Amino acid sequence: MRVYHDRRASYRSLASLQRDLQACRACIEAGFPLESWPVRNEHLRQRAYMYGQAPGIVEGQERRPWRGRAGQTLRRWLDLDEDEFYATFYCASVTRCYPGRAPSGRGDRTPTPREQELCAFWSEWELRILRPKLIVPVGGLAIRRLLGITGLASCIGSRYDLDGATAIPLPHPSGASGWLNSPANRELTAKAAELVRAELSGLLRG
Repeated sequence: MRVYHDRRASYRSLASLQRDLQACRACIEAGFPLESWPVRNEHLRQRAYMYGQAPGIVEGQERRPWRGRAGQTLRRWLDLDEDEFYATFYCASVTRCYPGRAPSGRGDRTPTPREQELCAFWSEWELRILRPKLIVPVGGLAIRRLLGITGLASCIGSRYDLDGATAIPLPHPSGASGWLNSPANRELTAKAAELVRAELSGLLRG
């Protein structure tokens, strides 16, 4: 496996990992047409880990996670304001740069398996260092990568054990997804959000 110049063999802190992540161009070097630099976290002491698919166009421009409309919806589900949200969740994603628009013109391009593989390095080390008690994968791709589960209806509203952490999946809050158009799926989403809020309440008390 190629070792990229902006990655160390191992990390002991999120601060040093973030410094290298901000400069990562592994997917560009591999020939993928990305449209931003990697998105970064400004907080490094969170106790929960949120794992999405990839940054959107607003996130790519600001280099901060969950800044667009989907992030507003997500915070509303969880009843968190911006400051609370970023102080609570270390926000990561399957890939870390805005991948550009989908060829169809609807929504953003789904990162290729190779891009996902190149970026997996960062989440593996984040989880080793952070050791979160709560992990929230958001959207089908993140859920498949983290839990190996396909099909939102089979997992939204449930909780899972993941190496000692509680994992609670959420659907992606993007307006490009039609999954939330179903009343039954909205009920599952409300149940999942309630589970996340209850877990966060326990973390704050602990």
